[in-house]
Amino acid sequence: MNAIAAATTTSTGEAVQFCILGTVAVIGAFATILLKKAVHSALALAGTMVILAVFYLANGAYFLGIVQIIVYTGAIMMLFLFVVMLVGVTAADSLKETLKGQRWLAVGCGLGFGILLIGGIGNASLSTFNGLGAANALHGGNVEGLANLIFTKYVFAFEITGALLITATVGAMVLTHRERTERARTQRELSEQRVREGKHLPPLPAPGVYARHNAVDIAGLLPDGTPSDLTVMKTLRDRGQIRDVSQEALADLKALEQRSGERLGREDADAVARGANPASAAENSEAAK
Repeated sequence: MNAIAAATTTSTGEAVQFCILGTVAVIGAFATILLKKAVHSALALAGTMVILAVFYLANGAYFLGIVQIIVYTGAIMMLFLFVVMLVGVTAADSLKETLKGQRWLAVGCGLGFGILLIGGIGNASLSTFNGLGAANALHGGNVEGLANLIFTKYVFAFEITGALLITATVGAMVLTHRERTERARTQRELSEQRVREGKHLPPLPAPGVYARHNAVDIAGLLPDGTPSDLTVMKTLRDRGQIRDVSQEALADLKALEQRSGERLGREDADAVARGANPASAAENSEAAK
């Protein structure tokens, strides 16, 4: 009776844990779809996945809890996060719809799935509830019991699923592979071709503005403050997805020079200005004469 009561009742600690972590998980789920920056959305989704892993561990599903943390949160979500940070997706990019009406379609699908889920849970009825305690104790643990089911009762389904995944992986590699029809040119041949064509001989400059931005869609600035088209790839230029921050950077630089002049004094500021622009200093001296 004590085992049945423990499996069918909820202790005070479990109730407090579920209320606190459940609230945080729901907030993280809403933040994932409501935050404007993709990096913040990915972090919120990662936090929600970690809380789900804690729920699995608290209910005795140790294998699912560890897999949730290692595979989904640690590998997949971190990969998404690094890709988003590397590409530099902004809120303006996320508002561009590639398909018309996809937001309303997503809202309709979400509402339909929610109605089906609520209806299915509302109509479900359980006459007995055993929990994971008896299942884990049957084979000496959660991992052992899960392995026993996978490699005995569901071994054919497991093997078929593995074969399908391997086939899909190989198929994706075959479809994306492009057979080379000509010999790859050496570095010397590429250099000679650039010299003959008169193109940019040294390596192309890197994107970014004074190490303040490292996204590939931000053009680097030349010494005169104008953006360089050579710092961004041709695909982004053709799509018009280049962010111009040159004016912002020049404004920040001007404000920094002004603050430096105010801090050093009027004479030091004039000296700094003459050092920054020798031509202007020479013109001022000739005008004074």
